[in-house]
Amino acid sequence: MTSREIRKQFLDFFASKGHLIVPSAPLVAKNDPTLMFNNSGMAQFKDFFLGNGTPPSKRIADTQKCLRVSGKHNDLEDVGFDTYHHTMFEMLGNWSFGDYFKKEALAWSWELLTEVYKLPKDRIYVSVFQGDEKDGVPFDQEAWDIWKAIVGEERIILGNKKDNFWEMGETGPCGPCSEIHIDLRDAEEVALKSGKELVNADHPQVVEIWNNVFMQFERMADGSLVSLPSKHVDTGMGFERLCMAIQGKQSNYDTDVFQGTIKLIADKAGKVYGQDKWTDISLRVIADHIRAIAFAIADGQLPSNNKAGYVIRRILRRAVRYGYTYLGFREPFLHSIVPLLSEQFDGVFPELISQQDFVAKVILEEENSFLRTLENGLKLLDKITVDLKANNQTVINGEQVFELNDTFGFPVDLTALIARENGLSIDEEGYKAALQAQKERSRKDASTSAEDWVILQEVDKIEFVGYDEFETVSSVVKYQKVQNKQGTQYKVVLDKTPFYAESGGQVGDKGTISFGGVAIEVVDTKKENDLIVHFISDKRFESLVSDEPVKASIDLARRKLTNNNHTSTHLMQAALKQVLGSHVNQKGSLVNNEILRFDFSHFQKVTDEEIAQVEEIVNQKIRENIPLVEERNVPISEATSRGAMALFGEKYGDFVRVITFDKNYSVELCGGTHVPATGNIGLFKIITETSVATGVRRIEAVTSEKAFEILREQEAILDQLNQLLKAPKDLVKAVASLLEEKNALAKKIEVFEQEKLQATKERLLNKIVSYGSINAITEVVEVGSADALKQLAYELKAKVGDLYCVLGAEIAGKPQLAVMIADNLVADKGLNAGQIIRELAKEVKGGGGGQPFFATAGGSDVSGLAKAIEKGKTFVNA
Repeated sequence: MTSREIRKQFLDFFASKGHLIVPSAPLVAKNDPTLMFNNSGMAQFKDFFLGNGTPPSKRIADTQKCLRVSGKHNDLEDVGFDTYHHTMFEMLGNWSFGDYFKKEALAWSWELLTEVYKLPKDRIYVSVFQGDEKDGVPFDQEAWDIWKAIVGEERIILGNKKDNFWEMGETGPCGPCSEIHIDLRDAEEVALKSGKELVNADHPQVVEIWNNVFMQFERMADGSLVSLPSKHVDTGMGFERLCMAIQGKQSNYDTDVFQGTIKLIADKAGKVYGQDKWTDISLRVIADHIRAIAFAIADGQLPSNNKAGYVIRRILRRAVRYGYTYLGFREPFLHSIVPLLSEQFDGVFPELISQQDFVAKVILEEENSFLRTLENGLKLLDKITVDLKANNQTVINGEQVFELNDTFGFPVDLTALIARENGLSIDEEGYKAALQAQKERSRKDASTSAEDWVILQEVDKIEFVGYDEFETVSSVVKYQKVQNKQGTQYKVVLDKTPFYAESGGQVGDKGTISFGGVAIEVVDTKKENDLIVHFISDKRFESLVSDEPVKASIDLARRKLTNNNHTSTHLMQAALKQVLGSHVNQKGSLVNNEILRFDFSHFQKVTDEEIAQVEEIVNQKIRENIPLVEERNVPISEATSRGAMALFGEKYGDFVRVITFDKNYSVELCGGTHVPATGNIGLFKIITETSVATGVRRIEAVTSEKAFEILREQEAILDQLNQLLKAPKDLVKAVASLLEEKNALAKKIEVFEQEKLQATKERLLNKIVSYGSINAITEVVEVGSADALKQLAYELKAKVGDLYCVLGAEIAGKPQLAVMIADNLVADKGLNAGQIIRELAKEVKGGGGGQPFFATAGGSDVSGLAKAIEKGKTFVNA
């Protein structure tokens, strides 16, 4: 049975049990500050478990893309070394939101595994939570009784809190779980030892394939547990492990999920899988990592130097390192695997094939960049090796090992391997200390503590009315007190709010919540697990809050300016597609009351002419005063069939909001706020265009008041120029004439400087002092630039044999030094300009360096020039 058939049978089975089949959420977590990436099947349904939303069905099933490379769930270092760990993996899951519970969930899991997939019953073991007296959680008798009737007592294992009690976090929903394990060993091994003894013992062929979590409790901030009003089921089955079991393999990597990719990489490297340990590890690492990289980019997370982007860059670089070190790749290769992956997942995760070219180009540029970095790291490691040997040392210190890892992406084992090849070792304890220090700094920066939510009332639904209302009477539903780097903050939830929560690039509203006659400032509004949270820093809040009605009012002037920028973003994206091509897609945005920032896919600089075209198109649409057409609750299939643009990496529900400004120009899925008609914007002006990542450009623009402010500033500058140039008829011609005059004068000055330099050279040739066979020139001179000082030194070297030259000059108020030494003096006398210049630079409170025959230095103390020149004489006047 192929992996595609296995996946389909799972979804078909649960569809037959009344489950709604939903698409995977993007890998990149949205509106959840606790996650960088979706790392489990339940992540996209977290809201429903928390009671913050209503699921589209009480029964749901799907296959979810997951990524586990950070935080508590971090499998990165295990990937490739064993048979079953992955960075990105698929989690098959079925959920019940207050509907069925343990009896149905466990019976269906057994039915699917043994009756549909035909897995051998005598190779399956199940676990049940044994209870925990400290937490006051009892033994899961209900699950035990259900399994006893299905498999018998001999196949049930009692599990501890670590293995059989699942928690969402330090607080929140939790409950006991029941794992299903399968023994895939050969019959001979099974005869020698029972698989029951190997469950949860890290045996590569006795593995967990399915986990049924039963959410019965909520963990409070003080550690106590309270029963949830509704009981839920959350199950997750590792797709890759399931394929291994059904296809009769002993490694996930031997299944058709990975074998096509492994064969392609092996062929490119001229290797064969299964013949060499490090070749096999490298092929597994690359086959795994390319999936994570490709899908993360397709879902909108570009490699970068911070947060989630850094994680993706780190995975990519790990793959390149293994290819470089063990497979002999010296040129980019990862990008060439993307078409194979696109084809493999077409119809399952269609976002990859729809962006195949873009994803491949981003990966290619990242590979090129890292291969250059890798070469630089190897050069640094070579220098470290040479320095150690020169000083009769044999250990690379931990700080250097950490720098190689942190800056150049060298794993510790690669540094250790190269060290061993050179008869050296690494200070592993020192490296661990440096790594731990970094972790402590990160932990300190991110430290936050929160009390339990204080619930004032229960409501079925939180209502956002901000599209139509800017002030409303509401009630506080709940609030939470939080301590963070900013101090004390309160997170407040209202039953009805006009405040737009930060989403889709648009910042959250600010405003006030009035308690009686006291107005408390709302400093920000964000979404947390689809809950609209108002942030308040005023400590008076706690003494004022009650279940009495409050008045919630947004800063309307700020909102209107934000609307101008948001609508302009839509108009600009449509214009960019017209001018640059249909490949343009949004890759990020920021919209606030000051500016709009738009990141989009494009692989070359947008020219001035193209920017002018985009500006003209947008301003034309503003002048047309096109009215906003807003449609709410449109079926997503209808919206996309009408050409509405959806953002890659966004999770849309079955019903969406469609924003249209002329159906033949701009139709987009959007939850943000907009102007009623484009004329409200007034004016649109692009102020910058830059590159922010491989294949991604960024435009920043302003509208309305800010755009007119820029025009007024430019007009004031023109007025000043006209006054300075005495109001010429043609300002451009007048400035061009000034530039021509400047250039002509510059050439005359250059000729004068050269004449002066030659005169200085002739003067110095008459001041040579001989020290034995050495001809020394040590003088303070007058030159106009550091380049002139360098030229003078080189010209003297060409004229004078056995030259030792130390020159000093004051240039633009700063001291400059240059040391030039004849090649034969470097070789025969051991003189070194680089070492000498470092000593001389101390006299001018500076530093410098260079090659043995020529070096330069700068400083801050001009008064030390004479001392530096005198000190220069001492190196040959011994």
